[in-house]
Amino acid sequence: MSGRDGQDGRFVYEYAVLRVVPRVERGEYFNAGVLVYCRAHSFVAARTHLDEHKLRALDPAADLAGVQASLRGIEGVCLGGAAAGQAAGDDAGRRFRWLIAPRSTVVQPGPVHTGLTADPAAETTRLLDLLVR
Repeated sequence: MSGRDGQDGRFVYEYAVLRVVPRVERGEYFNAGVLVYCRAHSFVAARTHLDEHKLRALDPAADLAGVQASLRGIEGVCLGGAAAGQAAGDDAGRRFRWLIAPRSTVVQPGPVHTGLTADPAAETTRLLDLLVR
């Protein structure tokens, strides 16, 4: 499989929604970002938008700075280089797989879905607007 559908120049990509789960024991969450990977473009990116009002509604005592730091950390891993910490030397696919691994932390990835796109960066913005904002 080439990662290209062969008809219109679009490529297969994978994405997961990033969820904020302020109190893991309650299981309540809201969407705060998207994580997109396109193998054909060696592309991985995360875009986030934290709705502080939703966070406070679910947990008035939530660690706002900690949640923001977690979301920034995910964005940093996607960027690679020094911002990726231990994942700095990993390729885009490996960084994506590491980020979508299940966690029982306040910021969690949702299930992985697939789609087709000619522009993974624009798709990342579109998904953020559609699924988060």
